[in-house]
Amino acid sequence: MSRLTAERSIRAMAIVEVEGLRKLYGERVAVADVGFRVEAGECVGLLGPNGAGKTTVIKMLLGLSPPSAGTVRLFGCVLCAATARTIRSQIGVVQQEDSLDPDLSVERNLAVWATYYGIAVREASRRADAMVRFAALEDRRHARIKTLSGGMRRRLMLARALMNDPSLLVLDEPTTGLDPQARRLVWERIRQLKRAGTTILLTTHYMDEAAQLCDRLVIVDGGRIVAEGAPGALIAEWVGAEVVEVYLPEQDGERLAQRLAAGPWRSEQVGEVVYVYLRDAGMEPALRELIDGAEFAHRCATLEDVFLRLTGHSLRE
Repeated sequence: MSRLTAERSIRAMAIVEVEGLRKLYGERVAVADVGFRVEAGECVGLLGPNGAGKTTVIKMLLGLSPPSAGTVRLFGCVLCAATARTIRSQIGVVQQEDSLDPDLSVERNLAVWATYYGIAVREASRRADAMVRFAALEDRRHARIKTLSGGMRRRLMLARALMNDPSLLVLDEPTTGLDPQARRLVWERIRQLKRAGTTILLTTHYMDEAAQLCDRLVIVDGGRIVAEGAPGALIAEWVGAEVVEVYLPEQDGERLAQRLAAGPWRSEQVGEVVYVYLRDAGMEPALRELIDGAEFAHRCATLEDVFLRLTGHSLRE
């Protein structure tokens, strides 16, 4: 099969297909019957609170942890011991942890990484130069890793994951701990990859990041998928257009909460706050009259509202 034919074949199929995936640790069920697809050229976000099963799913998808049941297909091939090495050669991974070699320069980190994929020295050098420019690290190409800022290191990790020209890029919380400027630059590089047709599976705890970058979202909690769809569609389905946060007063707070719960809108009480979800823009007159005199905030619905409705407001460690 020619390279052009192979590329057309990849574009025509799902890059990732997960069916009935389960993972047991003794009697504890970490992942239960998870199934989803990532089509060629898509950026799909895998979201969930701490302990929801995201990392376990990623490990099984990369062949780093065997599933207790279910099937993972990557590029149309079932992931197993016989296919794992070939499949992994087509994947780029940006891990949460910094795994750059502190003894090598920026450019050498990239060039040496390429040799692990059997890329010839001259080609590795050419790719390293291109990736240094992609990561906006031209003036730091000879710098040691310990001299780089956190944002520079994350950009270098992303560049390194691209050295093997992967058909699938897995980004595990790629902007955690970055300042706003560094996050925005990483976002722009991810958008560049999307425009070039790279298939991306992204995990993140930043809901604005998921809304900005992802075509579709898969939200997991308790090891199960609780919702799936485009960010805008999920907001419309689970929340609506706007949210009113009503802060219950000390006096008559319980009575107000009861009246809000009995209204013709969807609402949810969390501690001393009642969240009222409005399908349409503009506060309903009946609601405005009901909360007159109480402290409240009226705002547009966001993906964070969806996430909290589906996975709860309780703190996860």
